[in-house]
Amino acid sequence: MRILKAQPEDLGVILALQYRAFRSEAKLLGNEGIAPLTQNLADLEQEYAHGTILKAVDEAGVIIGSVRAHEDGDTLYIGKLMVLPEKQGRGIGTQLLVAIEKSCPKPRYELFTSNISIRNMNLYEGLGYRRFREEQVTPELRFVYMEKLAKTGA
Repeated sequence: MRILKAQPEDLGVILALQYRAFRSEAKLLGNEGIAPLTQNLADLEQEYAHGTILKAVDEAGVIIGSVRAHEDGDTLYIGKLMVLPEKQGRGIGTQLLVAIEKSCPKPRYELFTSNISIRNMNLYEGLGYRRFREEQVTPELRFVYMEKLAKTGA
């Protein structure tokens, strides 16, 4: 597997991957209208123009995962970390998250997930992210905001 910067011609494939990868999250949340499932190609092209999108490709060159981020001041905001459902649990998401941090080094990294997404929170906490804020969305659902401060010193 290799992790590369996505190209404009990859965006349609990444969007299709996004729809597949986030179906399980939608099912978990009981909401098919979550943002990753309603995003269109024009929205993704805007994200591409104003941020960084990485792709994970297998030995055959097939895109099997992706992550995106944008910078604002000293913070890199990371979003839509995804891996094909049949490829999950193999460390691809971890490698993508580490790669986006390395490709856009900042003093602080921020992302969010839902309080229901225990697997996501475990992944992020295992990579040094800590919860710093929660936002109530519905009586059952909260967004959990997590941050990681870059290591400083020699």
